[in-house]
Amino acid sequence: MREIRVAIVGVGNCASSLTQGIEYYARGNPRDVIGLMHYDICGYTPEHINIVAAFDVDKRKVGKPLSEAIFAAPNCTKVIMPSVQGKNLLVSMGHPLDGISPHMAGYPESRTFVLADKKPDDVARILKERNVDILLNYVPVGSEKATRFYAECCLESGVSMINCIPVFVGSDRGWVRKFEEKGIPIVGDDVKSQIGATIIHRMLAKLFTDRGVKIDRTYQLNTGGNTDFLNMLNRDRLVSKKISKTEAIQSVLDAPIDPENIHVGPSDYVPWQNDNKVCFLRMEGRIFGDVPMNLELRLSVEDSPNSGGCMIDAIRCCKVARDRRVGGVLESISAYTMKHPMTQYPDDVARKMVEEFIRGERAR
Repeated sequence: MREIRVAIVGVGNCASSLTQGIEYYARGNPRDVIGLMHYDICGYTPEHINIVAAFDVDKRKVGKPLSEAIFAAPNCTKVIMPSVQGKNLLVSMGHPLDGISPHMAGYPESRTFVLADKKPDDVARILKERNVDILLNYVPVGSEKATRFYAECCLESGVSMINCIPVFVGSDRGWVRKFEEKGIPIVGDDVKSQIGATIIHRMLAKLFTDRGVKIDRTYQLNTGGNTDFLNMLNRDRLVSKKISKTEAIQSVLDAPIDPENIHVGPSDYVPWQNDNKVCFLRMEGRIFGDVPMNLELRLSVEDSPNSGGCMIDAIRCCKVARDRRVGGVLESISAYTMKHPMTQYPDDVARKMVEEFIRGERAR
């Protein structure tokens, strides 16, 4: 049976949603699929994704079966499938490095991380021993040292990396060159949601521009109650996140908006929202005759499941690239599923590029 062997770093809400989603679609009827952009990619369906390694640093997850760890606190995402694969897979101890922000110590254990008192496991050795194809990096936003550590483990073990957070590896030419020299595919950075704040903001900004509307000012304010939003209360960890989200919007405009007139990024932590993310978006502009207009939008969505569809496509495209012996950054699927790819493309163009890649008409 064909198989995609996956390792997950960071068994948080996104990992929980993805793990549950793989099980959900593996058991579903392929003729009645809701929520996937592609059910089949070059013969790979969700049931071919097998999670064979998982790493975390929280004492409630390390040493526990993955099937239990994905539901352990502080995870708070919606339950899609209460029973999932991973009953025999124990979560290994990862390397904390800069993964836990000091400010989180002041919050209740049910809401934050609790560091396990264990020695980190040998990540590269585990990746090799378990014949991992792809490592998914789900460590907290701002984990610069941790992300680069796991990237080095991938290079050492010949494993591909899908970098789901806004630490620039898959969009950094130096790192991409290392993966290309090793013949290893990489996808990144900062995973998009299926229907999230950034993709909607991008599409509206492109619509305004295409229809001749001059955008004068815009903001995107996001609130949520998961550990991602709690982590991002430390504004020092938000530098690359704001760059990633802002560039994703600016890239679709004919002329960039002045920095003082665009604000895109997380705004606050509201504990009772749990994994629900609320986006408040405003765009101000001028239409025919220099007449002013504005648009306001409110989006409410479960944050972690919202990225699952993009991840399932990214995983399978990455495996196809490995099958084809393609190394380096995968330009098409990165542009389609990531906020900060090496090269930004309009979303309709990126989608066409992915279809060409799947058909074998595009190398990357």
